[in-house]
Amino acid sequence: MVPLATRKDVAQRAGVSEATVSRVFNNVAPLREETKQKVLQAAKELDYYPNAIAQNFAKGKSGNIGVIVPYLPKVRILSTYYFSEILSGIGIKLAEQNYGLLLLFQSPDEQLDYTQLFHSQKVDGCIILGSKDTKSERESLSKLHQASVPYCLVNQTFQNEPFYSIDAEHYEGSKQAVTFLIKKGYQNIAFLNGPSTYSNSQERKRGYESALMEAGIHINDRWIFQGNYSRTSGMNRAQEIAPIMTEIDAIFASNDRMAIGLMQGLSELGYEVGRDYALMGYDDSDLTRMVHPPLSSVKVPLFDMGKLAAHHVLTKLTKRHTNDIHERLPVTIKERASTHIKK
Repeated sequence: MVPLATRKDVAQRAGVSEATVSRVFNNVAPLREETKQKVLQAAKELDYYPNAIAQNFAKGKSGNIGVIVPYLPKVRILSTYYFSEILSGIGIKLAEQNYGLLLLFQSPDEQLDYTQLFHSQKVDGCIILGSKDTKSERESLSKLHQASVPYCLVNQTFQNEPFYSIDAEHYEGSKQAVTFLIKKGYQNIAFLNGPSTYSNSQERKRGYESALMEAGIHINDRWIFQGNYSRTSGMNRAQEIAPIMTEIDAIFASNDRMAIGLMQGLSELGYEVGRDYALMGYDDSDLTRMVHPPLSSVKVPLFDMGKLAAHHVLTKLTKRHTNDIHERLPVTIKERASTHIKK
């Protein structure tokens, strides 16, 4: 095996010091162009590749962007459509700029000190997924924001806070979904929402209520239920929703996993989509086309949200002053057989 070329080998070939070789590859000091080209040519002839970790250390950088995701026992979080789409968007954008993705799991009981990630040189920026609106989370994010480091929240916004975020138009998406059901002829629409600690849950509930009020339809609190965005919670809510099935003709669930769990749970109790009720999901995950009947849903641009969050973090790394990040991307309705009017 031919031994790998070292910095010393390059220095000898170019007739310069090892320190000069380091300065060329770290780009940390002014150099004569002639000297720089001699070093680069010697490195090319010797197939010398500088150690990326050492380079980043010399620059005071890690070369990584941290992505913080919640750790949920018994949940294969990386295989879920929601997280896999966002992470794919983040990963592709980071790769374009030669940055690594460092995945960091946060347990529900752990209050992570986000700023410590920067002090320990683990990451140069961070993207936070699954953030909840709690007092301790607001305090941690306030500390992070005041530190003026590159970060971005995805799919979570905090009222009356300046935190940088990329989100979707969940209020409009929910309102469009319920209005779509009303125009299809459904009047008695139940709602299965997620936890109120997520801003998107709050916005979807407001969208649901606004659509009903604008259509002159009474809001019945008995028809509003809550899960935790898991398929299991959807199945469990079937027991609670079954007693009102004679009163309603449609159900809007605030994500596809709960919608499909609910569909399965109600099926076990004798209620079938397309015969006894219409069903609308949210996210437009791959699962919508794998169930029978296929599930109508609200398409959320999760991949684009991840890519845009990474773009903004990278921009803040290279520019000292940038505009605040508060962007929302539009959503669209995807109609399938689960909302067809029953004959």
